[in-house]
Amino acid sequence: MSTEPVSQVSIVRRDKWLLSSLTWIPIMLAVMIWAVFSQGIARDLPVGVVNFAPGQMSQKLIRYYDATSAMQVTQNYNSVAEAKTALVRGEIYAYAVIPHKFETDIYKQLAPQVSVFYNSQMILVGKLLNSAFLQAQGTFNAQISTGIDLAKGDTTLLSAMGKAVPVRTQITPLFNKNSNYAQFLVSAIIPALWQIAVVVSTILILAANLRDRGLNAWLAKRPVRALCSTLFPYTFIFALHGFAYLCWFYLGFEWPMNGSFAVLVLAQWVTLIACMIMGCLFFFLTLDPARAMSFAGAFTAPSFAFMGITFPVSDMSGLAQFWRSLLPISHYIEVQVSQVSYGQEWLKSLEHLLPMWGYLLPALLSLLLIRKHLRHQQELNTLSSQPNTTKEPA
Repeated sequence: MSTEPVSQVSIVRRDKWLLSSLTWIPIMLAVMIWAVFSQGIARDLPVGVVNFAPGQMSQKLIRYYDATSAMQVTQNYNSVAEAKTALVRGEIYAYAVIPHKFETDIYKQLAPQVSVFYNSQMILVGKLLNSAFLQAQGTFNAQISTGIDLAKGDTTLLSAMGKAVPVRTQITPLFNKNSNYAQFLVSAIIPALWQIAVVVSTILILAANLRDRGLNAWLAKRPVRALCSTLFPYTFIFALHGFAYLCWFYLGFEWPMNGSFAVLVLAQWVTLIACMIMGCLFFFLTLDPARAMSFAGAFTAPSFAFMGITFPVSDMSGLAQFWRSLLPISHYIEVQVSQVSYGQEWLKSLEHLLPMWGYLLPALLSLLLIRKHLRHQQELNTLSSQPNTTKEPA
């Protein structure tokens, strides 16, 4: 009995790469990404100190650095050159330079300058270290100012503290109160990988069917219906992957979820259909799986960078914003953020999917390309079936 689903099962069994892309590869990638960020909060990042003024005050400042949860002073260097070399080698993430006459200048109230250097290419680490250094330095400065005011006499402890810190700020991060990097990054990286897996798997599915069935036998009669019936069973596999990571994040890890799962599932279905359309377009451009994979890689590689999670969309260049608008996952992530973090009304949230109507254009192009390849195949068959009328010379 030869029905479409059964034939697809046999095709998947014969194609090990396709079987892997539908089963263990997406799971392995998701687990690896989670393992990288599983700690959630960066702690005890190694930093160094160049102390040109050994003394009680400088040691106290170093202890403040080491007391922060984000930093751990692991090395003391004799020169700035040594600390810079260690930073370049990746042995430390930052170093502080305590200047000469540090303690003397404090007693003279001359406000000595402590310089801090860190690698700003590591955006998240640099931001965390910058905040930790400012916190430690601010606490140290407040203590020094309070001590100086108390030494003058005729003031209370609360009054001295008020003069040292006249305005106290309370910064409360919304939607990620613990500053959990896993919640911040993993919830965006895995959808980006999911998009890549859908596009690549679609290309492998089409390549396997072309190899096993031939273009004419597969798509000559009712190409739209034949293509849809071929891809339809796989949509449930892709949807299962997407739903699985939602359950993993917001039920397994119990990350905050302020919206509706139903809205996210609907957005995932729209997204995976758009991804499969793009996979079809890349494949039918040349009918060459290798070239199609190259197109897919170039198209989906910047997915995470262009999402707008780690870098604001408003600050992106025009080209980056245009490329972002072409990526299905960039529209989905807007729905995910609006539901998970903001608990937005479902109708308002789904407005982010309106640009998805634009994928009807690559769907139409894919159909035109299929008809072009079918005509070319028919011409080749016609030429090959014509008898050879060339006469042999006498």
